[in-house]
Amino acid sequence: MKTSHSSRCESSGLTLIEMSLVLFLLITLMATGMFFNNKITEWKAGRDASEILRTVYSAQRMYLADNPTAVVSNITTTMIIPYLPNGATVMPTVKSLTGTTLAIRVNVSPPNINNGSNGNYDPSPSTTDMLWDVGP
Repeated sequence: MKTSHSSRCESSGLTLIEMSLVLFLLITLMATGMFFNNKITEWKAGRDASEILRTVYSAQRMYLADNPTAVVSNITTTMIIPYLPNGATVMPTVKSLTGTTLAIRVNVSPPNINNGSNGNYDPSPSTTDMLWDVGP
């Protein structure tokens, strides 16, 4: 009895193209995850900064309510510190996206983050998005 042999050998393993596609897909998913993780970290830093600014803005308004003749441009951080919540003894600071510590300017209303050259620090695309600023 003759048995016919198939000239085609079937393999149950993966081909090089299939393995390459799987690796490409995994690398793409990892890169996408890292990209979104960085964006979420930046958003959280902006959100934290805006919350600190709102706290300082509230303290500034309470100071101005207690001192109605005070001029905003003459306010200093030592005047605001007693009005900060939870008995804070120092003015809070903000970390920039690069990790540098930035001070809050209290002699303007609403307060803003000082970038070191008397400019406002707001890396977000809008000054009214409530990230890195108190908003209008």
